[in-house]
Amino acid sequence: MRQIAIYGKGGIGKSTTTQNLTAGLAAIGKNILIVGCDPKADSTRLILGGLAQKTVLDTLREEGEDIDLDFIMKKGFGGIKCVESGGPEPGVGCAGRGIITSINMLEQLGAYTEDIDYVFYDVLGDVVCGGFAMPIREGKAQEIYIVASGEMMALYAANNISKGIQKYALTGGVRLGGIICNSRNVDGEAELVEAFAKELGTQMIHFVPRDNMVQRAEIHKQTVIEFDPTALQAEEYRTLARKIDENQLFVIPKPMKQERLEEILMAHGLMDI
Repeated sequence: MRQIAIYGKGGIGKSTTTQNLTAGLAAIGKNILIVGCDPKADSTRLILGGLAQKTVLDTLREEGEDIDLDFIMKKGFGGIKCVESGGPEPGVGCAGRGIITSINMLEQLGAYTEDIDYVFYDVLGDVVCGGFAMPIREGKAQEIYIVASGEMMALYAANNISKGIQKYALTGGVRLGGIICNSRNVDGEAELVEAFAKELGTQMIHFVPRDNMVQRAEIHKQTVIEFDPTALQAEEYRTLARKIDENQLFVIPKPMKQERLEEILMAHGLMDI
């Protein structure tokens, strides 16, 4: 069982990428569990066809701790199992608690069965402290992939996430598997992200081109692979899935100092000198 956490700047398309990626893995016969770690509880919407999945925290508040796995886990496209951690009411408590509580509850209820090939943790934004760092901190996820683009703030966030991975690499055993470039059609984007990844000591594992097919599928509450498996974008996600399935390059990243990151951005025309 490979346990993977997906991080990235808020709004970078992390949840969309994760769901399309897992649909690609399911299409090649992999058994998948997604644990949504965002209080918005939207990490499994496309897999479940828009179903508002009841979160672990809401279920515990309403039903108490004596619950069955079926209360908090639903199956969607390709047999993918879906769980949403949820969070506290706005302005009350720590949202990271949902991740900790969910993982502990899933372990207690026997969700991590031997037939599961992949567990994906879709983690909120670029936060790598406290509860949101739990998949890294306690070795729940052995592999990290960072969704980024050729935009300045996406790369700043990716560099900060790499600092978190480096911090917990020795105690938790976590490793960075690569950067997924979710394209924003920035000039020279692939070259910039490749240079950035190389500086970290990792790889750009795949360049996902920008395509309105993603938005069309989302309107229908589906992944691209379910909505139109013949689409070019569906093949992009299948390719990403194959690359992650076959990936052998796992590293402790070497995050950059601010000055070096800015040098790379300037060399690719993103900052004025």
